[in-house]
Amino acid sequence: MNVTAGRSTPNQRELEDIVSMVLERAKEHGVDQAEAAASFDIGLTATARLGEVESLEYTNDRGVGITVFKDKKKGNASTSDFSPGALQEIVAKACTFASYTAADEFAGLADPDLMAQDPPDLDLVHEWDIDSGEAIRIAIECEDAARSYDKRIGNSEGATVGTSSSIRAYGNTHGFLASFPKTSHSVSCVVVGEEDGHMERDYWYSASRDASLLQSPAEIGEIAARRTVDRLGGRKIETVDAPVLFAPEIARGFIGHAISAIAGGAQYRRSSFLLNAAGEKIFPDFVQIQGRPHIPGGMASAPYDAEGVATSDRDIVVDGVLQGYVLSSYSARRLGLSTTGNAGGAHNLLVPGNAEGLSSMLKEMGKGLLVQELIGQGVNAVTGDYSRGAVGYWVENGEIAYPVHEVTIAGNLRDLYQRIVAIGNDQDLRGGIRCGSVLIDKMRIAGS
Repeated sequence: MNVTAGRSTPNQRELEDIVSMVLERAKEHGVDQAEAAASFDIGLTATARLGEVESLEYTNDRGVGITVFKDKKKGNASTSDFSPGALQEIVAKACTFASYTAADEFAGLADPDLMAQDPPDLDLVHEWDIDSGEAIRIAIECEDAARSYDKRIGNSEGATVGTSSSIRAYGNTHGFLASFPKTSHSVSCVVVGEEDGHMERDYWYSASRDASLLQSPAEIGEIAARRTVDRLGGRKIETVDAPVLFAPEIARGFIGHAISAIAGGAQYRRSSFLLNAAGEKIFPDFVQIQGRPHIPGGMASAPYDAEGVATSDRDIVVDGVLQGYVLSSYSARRLGLSTTGNAGGAHNLLVPGNAEGLSSMLKEMGKGLLVQELIGQGVNAVTGDYSRGAVGYWVENGEIAYPVHEVTIAGNLRDLYQRIVAIGNDQDLRGGIRCGSVLIDKMRIAGS
């Protein structure tokens, strides 16, 4: 990546030296424990709209932060200034802040025995040799493919090309110090179609750590356009209880509500609809959820978590039964448990399918609603009540009959998870949850 605003490749050794220096200063202040992280991120984003450059943005960010623990009191401070004076200042401020905070018996670093040893290379770095001119050309090509797909595509919200390269170094007073770089690349397109005075918009995107694995710009534009024109002529439907099929890009969010509910923070705050659910059967027998943090090139792969704890394979749901929670060392202590190496979040969750792809699952559903977009944030994390605006297609006899709009799908997640009857093998690999289409045997679909 050619970025004129700064170096194209972050310097790992430099960041590790900064972390080491900050930790040494913290020790000089007499803290019991400390941890520090330094990051360096560069990126390029180009957006084209209606054949012209709309925006061109360069990113060149850096930062360092430290957290100190003294007598179970915690203080932290951060800066974007890497000068020795600034680093000394944030250490002093963190120590001052710690002196004013209340003691927390659960505060502190993760167990030293859990620190990662010889973290593996997970193939997360694939630089894209692209400059602003090439990024703009790709964005225009993508949008042109969408705008020329059908005469009903009359407007566009633009096509965007993004590329970033980052590195994060982390260390603590257990003696742990490591860093790893990663890249991320994407191409996206959003267009607007119009027919008989009615307008619809839709999108498509491709994302990967390796730009060579992205879909072609023309393909992304054509898919965005096809999805848009397919939504024209949408109808309202009567309120009904019927099966609902979530497309893969929607299904991963549906499964993600369960992951949020079993996160340590939600558990110890008692703000989860899956409170104390470990050992319970929360899904049907065929459902498995597997944590696989070491997938080469995975979008959520990590050799260690945000506390330096080694990551490892883990089965979170086995035959529908929840095996445990997603924990950092702090949330684990609050719950009287052990960290699962998930400080900073989950890593590559796989939801294996028991069915084929979307077309096969449409036939299995027979009649119902295929959801391709959700609207609003109507999910109650405490009760599990679920109510979202939905856009998609009504299905008859296993085939898409017509587009549907202005409907709401509702239920309770506890019940809805038990009502999953099939999961497709058409996994969406663009995020941290790899899940295919999900078929629910019945939901309330509120229409006119």
